[in-house]
Amino acid sequence: MLNKDNLHLLEDIYRPNIQFQDPLHLVNGLHALTGYFADLYQNVTHIDFDIHAVNLSQDGQQASLFWVMSYCHPKLNKGKIIKVDGTSLLKFDEKIFYHRDYFDAGQMLYQHVPLLGSLINLLKKRLG
Repeated sequence: MLNKDNLHLLEDIYRPNIQFQDPLHLVNGLHALTGYFADLYQNVTHIDFDIHAVNLSQDGQQASLFWVMSYCHPKLNKGKIIKVDGTSLLKFDEKIFYHRDYFDAGQMLYQHVPLLGSLINLLKKRLG
C-alpha cells in the first residue's frame, strides 16, 4: 500500500510524464506527483484503499477502479476514520500515463472541517 515511506515505488508504475488529476489538483510529471503525495500523506496517520471492482477496457489499456478510501488526519473528524467513495480511471501501456480520481471533495475534506462542515451539513439537510 502506498504511503509516505514508499513513494519511490511510484516510478515502478507511472511514466515520467504522468498526468494525474483529482477534484482538488492537476499534477503533471512524476516528480510533481511524488511531491503531491508526500505533502498529502505528511500528516495522515492512517490510509487504506479497499478496491471492490476493477473494469478493464477491451483493448486492455484502460481500467476503472471502484474503491473506498479510509484515512485519519489529526485535524479532521477529531482524528477518527473518514471513509470516501471513489473511482479511478487509469490509462496505460507499459506504465500508467494518465490517472484521474473521482470523489466527493466534501465527503473527503470539507464536511470534516470545523464550522465549514456544520454549514455543509445544514445545506445538505435543507436541499435534501
